[in-house]
Amino acid sequence: MLTTNPFDDDHLHEECGIFGVSGADSAAALVALGLHALQHRGQEAAGITAFDGAQFRTHRAMGHVAGNFDSDSVIRALGGSVACGHVRYSTTGETALRNVQPLYADLATGGFAIAHNGNISNAMRLRRELVRRGSIFQSTSDTETIIHLVATSSYRSLLDRFIDALKQVEGAYSLIVMTPEGMIACRDPLGIRPLVMGKLGDAIIFASETVALDVVGAEFVRSVEPGELVIVQGTEMRSIHPFAKAAARPCIFEWVYFSRPDSIVGDHSVYSVRKAIGAQLAIESPVEADLVIPVPDSGVPAAIGYAQESNIPFELGIIRSHYVGRTFIQPGDKVRHLGVKLKHNANRALIAGKRVVLIDDSIVRGTTSVKIVQMMREAGATEVHMRIASPPTKHSCFYGVDTPEREKLLAAKLDLAKMTEYIGADSLGFVSIDGLYKALGERDRTQERPQYCDACFTGDYPTVLTDHDELAEVDQFALLEERVA
Repeated sequence: MLTTNPFDDDHLHEECGIFGVSGADSAAALVALGLHALQHRGQEAAGITAFDGAQFRTHRAMGHVAGNFDSDSVIRALGGSVACGHVRYSTTGETALRNVQPLYADLATGGFAIAHNGNISNAMRLRRELVRRGSIFQSTSDTETIIHLVATSSYRSLLDRFIDALKQVEGAYSLIVMTPEGMIACRDPLGIRPLVMGKLGDAIIFASETVALDVVGAEFVRSVEPGELVIVQGTEMRSIHPFAKAAARPCIFEWVYFSRPDSIVGDHSVYSVRKAIGAQLAIESPVEADLVIPVPDSGVPAAIGYAQESNIPFELGIIRSHYVGRTFIQPGDKVRHLGVKLKHNANRALIAGKRVVLIDDSIVRGTTSVKIVQMMREAGATEVHMRIASPPTKHSCFYGVDTPEREKLLAAKLDLAKMTEYIGADSLGFVSIDGLYKALGERDRTQERPQYCDACFTGDYPTVLTDHDELAEVDQFALLEERVA
């Protein structure tokens, strides 16, 4: 049987990654390279759409970029000087080829391709209204809602139709759109999901993270601003801000886990922020120990920061095999528990007889933490203390991150003492919400107007959640009916 590796299963999964190029020879080849750099943001599927001035061509496939877009014949078949691509981890819609992006449609204004990072929180309501008016959906993705809103808009120009569509959607989005008139890149008015702009010669490039610009040799220009639409025609560019100005609320989890450590997000080095979180964690939650050990790979920068601040030696007490993918074969229940060691194994000679501090980025369900603590015990650790480089994850995300239902989040069910008992650690500590903000250069979290979206920790959602609220009402009504019956 194929099953997801248990160490991958207990993380908040990346939302998606997008990359676009306008005004470059063999644009699709550059997009493929950019998507390689963004593979960590989505590992279920990948797609590229290219335009040569006359025809749109798309190649989409399940699985990683490697193997699907490494072929010269695939890239040559795409052609064109304009292209955009997408790597996907599904947060809405089934895992199927029809949901792989970029999505494409022939509209009255011509071809329309769209790549989306985020989640539209009123997509179900909009979809019902569109279907009632005659729209025929080809996917179960929330992104397709935007296509139908553009197609049915009463405005004349494509740009006005697009703006009209965006004014009807709620939630988080960073988008790259391709039309015969050019490329449009934009972020939602709160800037929840990231998007940056770069240049490679005369070519203009957009990407979810700066690391993708680095990989193709492009120069970072700036972040696309919250609520901004950047319109590109060939190598010419202009910018508009069609939405009412709002205080930005970028997702704070980009610095905690989602982005690659070598990216710059919102003028902050992700690696440096993670080290600063670890240092703050050491100040807030110290412990006497012999070793600081990261949970590979996402816990490494925070563990370095914790070790430097606490003067406890940093060691690689868990060794990760990089030759095991996200899935592996488990032939039966008797060996199922051995699957963890295919990817992570304790450095027994280092750990035996030692008091260890384990540093991880987050706890979601807690299943991974249980396995790691047990692994340390079996390797001979005399004490196992766990420290988490984010506050307790108590709430689901509705902005493009695949989080479990709230009742499956360990921190939503148990207090700190019960969580410590559940994972089997001698102690457990999380960085505070104010400590997380300090690591990002803020004095603390401004209660009246938080500087970031931190809803997964605080439950303070920056937008209305139409679909979620409607489903909650239905659930409450069904529960009431059941009680009455």
